[in-house]
Amino acid sequence: QVQLVEPGGGLVQAGGSLRLSCVASGRVPSASVLAWFRQTPAKEREFVAAISPSGLRTNYADSVKGRFTISRFNFASAMDLQMSSLKPEDTAVYYCALRLRGDVSPNAYEYWGQGTQVTVSS
Repeated sequence: QVQLVEPGGGLVQAGGSLRLSCVASGRVPSASVLAWFRQTPAKEREFVAAISPSGLRTNYADSVKGRFTISRFNFASAMDLQMSSLKPEDTAVYYCALRLRGDVSPNAYEYWGQGTQVTVSS
C-alpha cells in the first residue's frame, strides 16, 4: 500500500509564488511516476504536471507551462511543485498522484493524496 501526503498549499496574491510538496510512503517502487492534478467545484479534475522516476522527464499542462516547475530527486519518493506567476484561475484543490510504473502521461494513476487547497486572490 502507498500513502501520499501533501504538505503546503495556502493563500497567495495573484502574481505570487507557492511551493507544494508531496511525500510518498509505504511500498513505493523506485520506478513510480509522480504527478499533480487539480480540481475546482466547477470542473473535473485536470492534469497539471508529471515527472519520471529519474526526474529527467517531465510533462506539463499547457495552462501551467512556463509558470510551474515539477522536481524530484533521483528516484526519490518525494517531489515538489514550484508555482510562480499565479493567477486566480489556478485556485483549486491540488492532488498528488502516483502510478507504479510507466511514462509521464496524464492517465491511469493508482494512488492519490487527500488534496491541499491553493487559493490565489486577485
